[in-house]
Amino acid sequence: MLRTLFSRRNFLASLIAASCERLFGQAAGMSSGGSKAQSRLPPTGGVYSKFTDIAAQAGLNAVMVYGGEKQIKFIIESMGGGCAFLDYDNDGWMDIFLLGGSRLEGSPAGASNRLYRNNRDGTFIDVTAHAGLLDSGWACGVCVGDYDNDGFEDIFCTYYGHNKLYRNNGDGTFTDVTKASGLFDATTRFGTGCSFFDYNRDGHLDLFVANYVEFDLQHPPIPTMENPTCTYEGTQVYCGPRGLKAGRHSLYRNNGNGTFTDVSEASGIAKHRGSYGMTAVTADFDNDGWPDIFLACDSTPSLLLMNNRDGTFREEGFDRGVAVSGEGFEQAGMGVGVGDPGLNGSTSLLVTHFQKEASGLYLNDGKAQFADITMDSRLGVETSYVGWGAAVADFDNDGLPDLFWVTGNVYPEIEKKYPQYPFKGPRILFRNRGDGTFEELTNECGPAISQLHASRGVAIGDFDNDGDLDILIMNVNETPSLLRNDAPPGNHWIKIKLIGTTSNRSAIGSRVIVHYAGKAQMQQVLSQSSYLSCNDPRLHFGLGAAREADVHVLWPGGREEKLGKIAVDRLITVKEGSGIVPNLSHALK
Repeated sequence: MLRTLFSRRNFLASLIAASCERLFGQAAGMSSGGSKAQSRLPPTGGVYSKFTDIAAQAGLNAVMVYGGEKQIKFIIESMGGGCAFLDYDNDGWMDIFLLGGSRLEGSPAGASNRLYRNNRDGTFIDVTAHAGLLDSGWACGVCVGDYDNDGFEDIFCTYYGHNKLYRNNGDGTFTDVTKASGLFDATTRFGTGCSFFDYNRDGHLDLFVANYVEFDLQHPPIPTMENPTCTYEGTQVYCGPRGLKAGRHSLYRNNGNGTFTDVSEASGIAKHRGSYGMTAVTADFDNDGWPDIFLACDSTPSLLLMNNRDGTFREEGFDRGVAVSGEGFEQAGMGVGVGDPGLNGSTSLLVTHFQKEASGLYLNDGKAQFADITMDSRLGVETSYVGWGAAVADFDNDGLPDLFWVTGNVYPEIEKKYPQYPFKGPRILFRNRGDGTFEELTNECGPAISQLHASRGVAIGDFDNDGDLDILIMNVNETPSLLRNDAPPGNHWIKIKLIGTTSNRSAIGSRVIVHYAGKAQMQQVLSQSSYLSCNDPRLHFGLGAAREADVHVLWPGGREEKLGKIAVDRLITVKEGSGIVPNLSHALK
């Protein structure tokens, strides 16, 4: 059966290769497995963005504890946590939320998730305790959205154990409303990906939650060399995910009164068992106005759940070309970057994988048919590391979205035996050349890119409001990284904040198309992407030399608004039905 599906997937990919040639300037390849040797493209030259890790001077000094430092015994220790840029106090500056974990012998003093408030001067202050967010459990994923439409962003966290919903009280504090909202599950589950989205378009944010594996810490699988699911390269390591039963994914409908109802069965979500779910992205992939679900899956085919517009979903990952690699192989889907690197007005996917596998780039033709263009785009040059949080973002504001991801192994104990599998790895940055290919940059962008860490979650956002995109990174058993971007001068940009009225207040699911200098680029407001993380909700478009832009907003409820000749190098705030809000639209800094 799988062979038949793989063949069908490859056949469909070949059919849309011609379309992808038109959209991205070349034919689409069939491989993301790294089986073809590729040489790196030489940098094209010019002035590049420079990244500097300013986490220490910015006040991000808490170590994010997660599992054993020298050996990992069980799979829960390997995950690491996500992170988020969010404006929880509505002051117009991005704050920071980071997820941490524990240790098998118990949580060390100070281990917790962390909330940092932006001081608006390049520094942050730890307000975790005051906000009511101290927690030292095994946190994994975070998604952000205003589920009760009160104007303040709320936080949902997945855990190994019990997930938690934190309602923003609007006064700098949060309340755990998991039980009161109907989201508490008494069973121990392994929550990973999560995303707020309005799947039925009623103006209230619903919630999708992925679960990784079924795992009992009181009776864990004991690694032995005789068990092939507990070995790697002839070395005994922790067991899984293969050999463990996959978790069951869930969908919760927002009742509009602060509570949710589990509709996993009625929606068809619960029947899709057998996938080790990781990062969840809810977006409108076929441009029909209704949000779908992409779930990157580890060691099993990824899922693409298409919205039937009647409260149910159908799974079409194989048919649409994102379940497996172009060669038909299952991969270790972990992180997901989302964007429009081909400038064709559609949402494409960058999916990170395990070492020896190239991160996959899947180009969307606009109707949710994807082609694996990994090799043709020249990403196949990089297969040395385990990839995690990922982003499709225009770091140099030249109008061409770039590709970024972080790395870090899951087996700290094998580096001594196999130096080619280091536990800590560099950050990976591929610059968009505008011809369908990407060039890998290392030393060109400063030492913060080549520095070695065991990283997991990544969030992209403009924390200092200077008009370029910075990078927040969760590092395992280290302090986090905050990479300040100093983009090259001369390129312009526009930043767009959306406020829903009849649609959900966070405007999650909105699509924005910006036209500039003969180009067009589309972005969507998302609740989760990267690796179990959440980006700055303000959509940022690099414009290159363009000095004005036209903006087309498609709201989740179906309303459209067109705004012409918008001035560049500024934030504009658009309120559904009212257009630009003058007092919330201005040049930044």
